Amino acid sequence: MSDPFSRVIGQNQAVELLKRAVERDRVAPAYLFVGANGIGRSLTARCFIELLFSINLAETKAALLPSRIAQKNHPDLLWVEPTYQHQGKLLSAKEVVEAGVKRKALPQIRLEQVREIQRFLSRPPLEAPRAFVVLEHAETMAEAAANALLKTLEEPKQATLILIAPSPDSLLPTLVSRCQRIPFYPLNDVELQQVLHQLGHADILQNKLLLSLAQGSPGEAIALVEQFHAIPSSLIEAVVELLLPSKEKRSLSLPLELSKQIDATLDLQAQLWLLNYMQHYFWQNSKFSINSTSILKILEKSRNYLLSYAQPRLVWEVTLLQLMRI
Repeated sequence: MSDPFSRVIGQNQAVELLKRAVERDRVAPAYLFVGANGIGRSLTARCFIELLFSINLAETKAALLPSRIAQKNHPDLLWVEPTYQHQGKLLSAKEVVEAGVKRKALPQIRLEQVREIQRFLSRPPLEAPRAFVVLEHAETMAEAAANALLKTLEEPKQATLILIAPSPDSLLPTLVSRCQRIPFYPLNDVELQQVLHQLGHADILQNKLLLSLAQGSPGEAIALVEQFHAIPSSLIEAVVELLLPSKEKRSLSLPLELSKQIDATLDLQAQLWLLNYMQHYFWQNSKFSINSTSILKILEKSRNYLLSYAQPRLVWEVTLLQLMRI
């Protein structure tokens, strides 16, 4: 079997640490893959699992591993993602989009999902030498779920858990202390270009603003562009225009109308994206403005209000009115 890590670009330290653990037969019961979204943490987790699952397998079976693990249908692999609650059911982000459900809150890893992990680990592995559980966006765990997971980390049995999160600070210290930390870093320009070319998204390299907003993350760059095209361009232009100084007197009805349109058109994640875009657009175009601090503070406060589940339309009305008056 060829080296599964050959697909990972720009994360040499993480790959070396994981390979060394396998070579020395010192695979930890739990790992924490730390780094920004879209820089290869999930891909590295899949490659690590492929390598361990391939041990002692016949060549024909080993050849089937990559597709099975990519499809997350291996009997000894449980891949956990944050979910939304809708009509009594837990839906993934993909299922929510397919169902056309408007997202009014951010997804979470919930207590029910941690209980599923416990049931999964209550039986011995069926085909592989160990079972694997991967928790993407582990920082979204509710407190009850995190406390329940702690008990599992204390007695993982014949299993290894991989928690994927942006930073150790985003998790309970008790969880972090039970994991071996594997650091991941933003890609440099050459690595970023290489990944985007391989994934068929070389056109993103022409969008300097969104590329800068991605901060060395090809996955984030792709997600940003997809979100950019999903929001009406006229809406983005109208909101951004309020960031720019104007000698003409603007009508107070403009921010109120825009707020109504944003609330009716965009779900919570799209609204957060729009705030990030505005913040970065302003920073890129007005670094030396005397009002820089005021505008950035307004946008940051608005983000915090949305994350606190304040009424979105009211948040946008206040935000846009304040921006127009600066």
